Amino acid sequence: MDVIKVWNGHYACQLQSALRLTNEQFAAQLGVAVRTVATWHSDPAVVPRREMQQLLDTVHEQAPPPARRRFSLLVAGRSDGGGAGTAGAQALRVAIAVVTREDSVLLVCRRDDDATGITWQFPAGVIKPGAKAETATVRETLDETGVHCAIRQQLGTRLHPVTGVLCEYFLCEYLAGEATNSDTVENIDVMWVPRKSVTRFIPVDTIFPPILAILEEQT
Repeated sequence: MDVIKVWNGHYACQLQSALRLTNEQFAAQLGVAVRTVATWHSDPAVVPRREMQQLLDTVHEQAPPPARRRFSLLVAGRSDGGGAGTAGAQALRVAIAVVTREDSVLLVCRRDDDATGITWQFPAGVIKPGAKAETATVRETLDETGVHCAIRQQLGTRLHPVTGVLCEYFLCEYLAGEATNSDTVENIDVMWVPRKSVTRFIPVDTIFPPILAILEEQT
């Protein structure tokens, strides 16, 4: 099988494996965030949006003949012994920034790759190998939202209940900058939300408990 009518997470990961690329390399080739690739690993049935379907088509069509052959074998359920596998997704670490300003919390509205369309989340970014989580937290918040922040405390670490990615959470203090959508490829909007209203944007059962405690604090 050498033609994919509809790409899903499973086929996308098979293509990544055939190209022998890490999550970071595959994301860079597609021009998407690493968290998007991680989502495909954690949910093989997810169907990317139309624009992503076209990007995957292009990468597949431009792949060298040996990689296309590996892809065909993988899709057919066979293997030539190569491939990146899912180890990259299992090792993925993401820094989550809970940025507060008076009685508000900073949220970003992401373009989702499944049928739900869009989702609100806290600013987040991949922690590259050898990098400090605190550095990634501050840098990714600035890159995504234009907001400068400082780490106040680490809130803890967990495997995210939806994506399965290892997340490190940090409570951050707003320093300067106007909240703007600086990453229009991955995000749709950026907004300061009252603490008491955060659960209207993010399902309460997916919010890390220490964050819920922060949201319940009186200012």
